[in-house]
Amino acid sequence: MQTDSSKNAPPQLLRQIGLFDATMVVMGGIVGAGIFINPYVVAQRVHSPVLILGVWIAGGVVAMLGAFIYAELADRMPAVGGQYAYLREAWHPAAGFLYGWALLLVVQTGGMAAVTVTFAQYFLELTHLPIDDRWVVVGTLSVLTAINCLGVKAGTRLQSGLMVLKIAAIGCLVGAGLFLVAKPQPILHPVLDRPVSLDLLTAIGAAMVPVLFSYGGWQTTNFIAAEIKEPRRNLGRALIIGVSCVIALYLLVSLVCVRVLGAAALAQTRVPASAVMRMVSGEAGARLIALGIAVSTFGFLSQGILTAPRVYFAMAEDGLFFKSVAYVSPKTGVPVVAIVMQSVWALGIAFTGKYEQILNFMIPIDFFFFGLSASCLFVFRRRERGRVKANPNAGAGFRVPGHPFTTLAFIGACWAVVGNTLYKYPENSLVGVGILLMGLPVYAFWARRKVGDGS
Repeated sequence: MQTDSSKNAPPQLLRQIGLFDATMVVMGGIVGAGIFINPYVVAQRVHSPVLILGVWIAGGVVAMLGAFIYAELADRMPAVGGQYAYLREAWHPAAGFLYGWALLLVVQTGGMAAVTVTFAQYFLELTHLPIDDRWVVVGTLSVLTAINCLGVKAGTRLQSGLMVLKIAAIGCLVGAGLFLVAKPQPILHPVLDRPVSLDLLTAIGAAMVPVLFSYGGWQTTNFIAAEIKEPRRNLGRALIIGVSCVIALYLLVSLVCVRVLGAAALAQTRVPASAVMRMVSGEAGARLIALGIAVSTFGFLSQGILTAPRVYFAMAEDGLFFKSVAYVSPKTGVPVVAIVMQSVWALGIAFTGKYEQILNFMIPIDFFFFGLSASCLFVFRRRERGRVKANPNAGAGFRVPGHPFTTLAFIGACWAVVGNTLYKYPENSLVGVGILLMGLPVYAFWARRKVGDGS
């Protein structure tokens, strides 16, 4: 029987996501168009099969460390907003706000704009419809936004179905490359493309940047922790299972690209997945993988619309953003205003045509917050020590294997990407720093307003 207080309580987010759907969300946040394209970027920076595959293995190790770290963070704080909540509680509300600010302004929405335009291009290439790609962009964002406004269950079911199709597309590519190629290229030699030197290390570091970018995205599932059933149990499992599966898929795709094309030819094609399928199965194979890439970009976009708005919702709940953004539909139990707001902003970026420039300076922002969020573990563990002395069971739960060394290794890898980007692309990096600094006076405004409202 409902009490008067429960009847008058505002609508809340609903825990409707199980382990399977959470795992599909993890995988869907990682697998976009990158794995079908980035192998050629890696091959341009390191030129032997062993180095190419080794870089993808190293990237997988870093991604796995990240999954362990975020699994512990999820166990400690299964709160809406994920990284935003960790940064707020460990360091300062301003740190969390700056993350949400950058996410909305460029990181998430810029990525969404680029992915939507990519999907529109593949869609029109496949269908030959005589329409402007802008109409496809509008229609795609509108449909996915509407579906995710219908409820988290509708959004996750769509995401799970699309992820299964992505796996099928990758399976076709891998199967063709392993079993249908007539004359495979060597994959175990040569081992190095140049003598062991600083130049070799620099080249490996440069190759790691697109690899780590391709492996990114698993952290977004932590945004929806408040909607996952038994999050302390299921979210950590979803992260570890999902990232492990993606590592296996990525290594197989990289292996196939090297095996079919060879390192030199791989470096010369901007569409390696299409080149593999065309070599093995002709134009029919190339069109099949183009369809797979279209599905993959569509699914990646769907995942972003599902997860990221929970960060803006959490900011609004904390009084650091417009109150309307914290609105939860009483019928569907999702933050509809936050979802629509993000899609409208992404649409604006897509129409400006500036999304490519935005992608250039979002990388240092993204990886800076990866490392900073991982550093929250040190703060939480230090605070835990006193509680464990009083209650030995207080420290129970998932713990990162090898901490602090593995955690420091992950932070070091993330901030090495930031350093590399600052060194190689100083102008773009300064724009990213400027975007973050612009958030400080905005945070000060909302913090003062929050104090004035007495919230």
